[in-house]
Amino acid sequence: MTSRPPVWAAPVLWTVLLGLWGIGRQRSVWRDEAATWLVAQRSTGQIAHTLQHMDAVHGLYYLWMHVLFSCFGPGILTLRLPSVLAMAGAAACVAVIGGRLGGFRTGLAAGLALPLLPAVQYQLQDGRSYALVAAGVGLSTLLLAVLLQGRGGAGRWIAYGGVVLVTGLLHWLSLLVLPAHAVTLLWSRAGRGTWARWAGVSAGAVAGVLPLILYSRDQAGQVAWIPPVTWHSVIGPAVLLAVGGLAALLTRPKVGRLSVAAVGLPLLAVPQLGLIGLSFIQPVFLDRYVVFSQLGLALLIGAVLDAGVRAAAPRLPRASAWLVPTVVVTAVAALLPQSLAVRSPASRVDDVLAVADRVRELRRDGDAVLFVPVFRRDTALVSSGAFAGMRDIALTRSPAESGTLGGEEADPATIRTLTLAERRVLLVTDAVATGGSVPVTRDSAKLAVLREHFTVVTDETVRGRRVTVYERRPATELRVT
Repeated sequence: MTSRPPVWAAPVLWTVLLGLWGIGRQRSVWRDEAATWLVAQRSTGQIAHTLQHMDAVHGLYYLWMHVLFSCFGPGILTLRLPSVLAMAGAAACVAVIGGRLGGFRTGLAAGLALPLLPAVQYQLQDGRSYALVAAGVGLSTLLLAVLLQGRGGAGRWIAYGGVVLVTGLLHWLSLLVLPAHAVTLLWSRAGRGTWARWAGVSAGAVAGVLPLILYSRDQAGQVAWIPPVTWHSVIGPAVLLAVGGLAALLTRPKVGRLSVAAVGLPLLAVPQLGLIGLSFIQPVFLDRYVVFSQLGLALLIGAVLDAGVRAAAPRLPRASAWLVPTVVVTAVAALLPQSLAVRSPASRVDDVLAVADRVRELRRDGDAVLFVPVFRRDTALVSSGAFAGMRDIALTRSPAESGTLGGEEADPATIRTLTLAERRVLLVTDAVATGGSVPVTRDSAKLAVLREHFTVVTDETVRGRRVTVYERRPATELRVT
């Protein structure tokens, strides 16, 4: 008699395969990944200096990526593979939770479902911290489930608190998992001792993350571009919660019993609702901030599929055995257009490498280059060879030295004078103008002098970025000389 493989084995392999599929995205890197790429290559001292000015919330992630880049070198695979492996870890946790609470089939179906969910597919191969956060949430939820089953003592409670702490340091909005876990405790009617231990380790984790929360509040301007919550923006979460609620009802959960629904529904609903609530204080509602809530949806899907098999088994014993594989294949086919789209360069707002390649083709030695806003300098930093022989005339202090992503630039008057001394200028900017905390006066000075004294000879849009080549008008040249 052969033993059955562990419930997490197939989900891990499945997730890794989906993650490796198209991981290069046709050699494209978008602006958030470029931030990871640039900051992680700085020294630890420079990273610490950078976190004083920006992205403190991502500090631990940048240090982790710095270690990986130092060991394996910077590259697209090194940038994204940690997310693939982390989400595979999250799928393993989901499978084990489902297996413990609902049986092998529930865990297997839940683990296979997770990497197919559209929001998860997006983060599965994105060079940011959200997949790692999902893995941390998955592990903490697994530890809680084990503890609520009465297995484990003080050591596992400390491990639970430690995982919540580290995950919170990766991104402090992951602490929204704690109220979700509190609902699970209420649902399962945990005893006073369990509540006391949970409250103690949770308070310790929150206390450990609190300095980061307070410090990062001073950098709130970085998310000033996020729009306020509207009825339109909550349609997606409302649909997810409706689906999750229906799935929970179909599994007929019982209050007072630890079940898949008791873990999955709070994990899906509470972070979504919590983030919406926080957004009334300051707009922060982005689905990637709570992508870890998708673990709850995957658990509920696994429970529903298992319930379907159980219901069909008495009448269709052979056919019922094929229900889970059939649903997985059908889901893969139905989601194929979305899966292909999320692995294309067009799935992200821009592509810093594509615009660098176009600059390489358009530039001439001795050309000047300007960036609007200053953060669009990331394309030159990620692909410096494309800008070889060009002069970045506005830059006065490099991004690494200034602890920023875009560097420090000269005052508007100086930028105007330096630009007028050039014959050809390449302008790199967004395809669509965006707002935010950009230095409007500097950017206005750049655009004004180009508009008044230069002629556009080439103007191209390349995957979310725009490259415009300007040549100085003859009359302007005579007036300057």
